[in-house]
Amino acid sequence: MPASQKTPRMDPLTLEVVELIGTVVARYHEEYEDAAAEHALTGTQARLLSLLALEPLPMRRLAQQLKCEPSNVTGIVDRLEARGLAERRPDPADRRVKLAAATPEGRAVARGLRDSLNFAREPLAGLAEEERLALRDLLRRMLGA
Repeated sequence: MPASQKTPRMDPLTLEVVELIGTVVARYHEEYEDAAAEHALTGTQARLLSLLALEPLPMRRLAQQLKCEPSNVTGIVDRLEARGLAERRPDPADRRVKLAAATPEGRAVARGLRDSLNFAREPLAGLAEEERLALRDLLRRMLGA
C-alpha cells in the first residue's frame, strides 16, 4: 500500500464491538478450559474429543480443524486413547487412512463438557428468539458464511 494511503482508524462504535467480542471470546475460553479441567483434559484434548464426538475424522483433518501439526494430533489422540476416550480405526473408504473416533465413554465426556458450558446459555436465554436469530445471522455474516 502506498505511503499516502493509511489504514482507516476504527470508529468508537466498531472499537467497542471488537472489545466486546474479545471479552466474550476470553470468557468462553476460560469456561471451556475450566470444564475441560473438570474432566482432567486440556482445552485442546477437549476440543479434539468434541470434534470426534460428532464424527470419526482422519488425523490430517483434525490437524486442520485444530490448526496444528498432524504430529501434535497424534500425541493428543494417543492420550485420549490411553484413557479409553478415543480409538483409531481404518477408514472404510480408504483402509490406508486411519480415523480417530470417540468411544462411547468419549462421547459421554464430550456431552458432559458441552452441558457444563453455561457461560452463554443464561445470557442468551435472556434474549428473545428474534434477537438470538438476529445475533446468529450477524455472526454468520461476519464470518462470511
